[in-house]
Amino acid sequence: MHLHDITRLVDNTLDAAFAVDVSGLIVAWNGEAEALFGVSAAEALEQPCGPIIQGTDESGRVCSEDCTVRQAAQKRKPLRNFDLQVQTAHGRQWCNISVLIAEDAGSRSSYMVHIVRPSEMQKRLEALMRDFVVAGTDLPPEQASALLGSTRAAARAADLTQRETQILGLLARGTTTAGIANVLHISRTTVSNHIQHILRKLDAHSRLEAIRRAEHAGLIKQS
Repeated sequence: MHLHDITRLVDNTLDAAFAVDVSGLIVAWNGEAEALFGVSAAEALEQPCGPIIQGTDESGRVCSEDCTVRQAAQKRKPLRNFDLQVQTAHGRQWCNISVLIAEDAGSRSSYMVHIVRPSEMQKRLEALMRDFVVAGTDLPPEQASALLGSTRAAARAADLTQRETQILGLLARGTTTAGIANVLHISRTTVSNHIQHILRKLDAHSRLEAIRRAEHAGLIKQS
């Protein structure tokens, strides 16, 4: 698909929609996106999508220069829809995001078409159910959220290797770098390198953030 095809696709979408190139710049922005985000096409086009969308999930910031969507696009890997809290014209709001990765017919680059549907009511119901479960059981809020919440998370598309998933699971159980090295019979340096790869793939800034994001996405079991 050429850029003009991408633009026509976005313009003909009834939901809020926008397209981003591989560098993270917005190349198409429809009228519904203008209404939802309170940002005109003139203001959005050729701007990085992160500062406009300001996406976060239960584990923290999602929109960044190395987000999961861009990682998937670089590998031509399809993504499932996911939930994201974004900055709209009326404040922070939960939305469900579908992403279509379209390859440019004239080059090896890709465009990421985002279709955005508000899902605030569903998230409020999940929060009410979580509070009800916490009040009636001994489960802490984090485990109740993992039990009842949607697993539609962008991190679900993270391309973790078997070894990285294994190390992430050990981290979730509180195992130290030295402990992981002993369990897996590898050096601490190798463990540290794997952890850095995990943080990048999950777009996390700490081990705890990576664990929470992976648990919410269903990549590892709740510890």
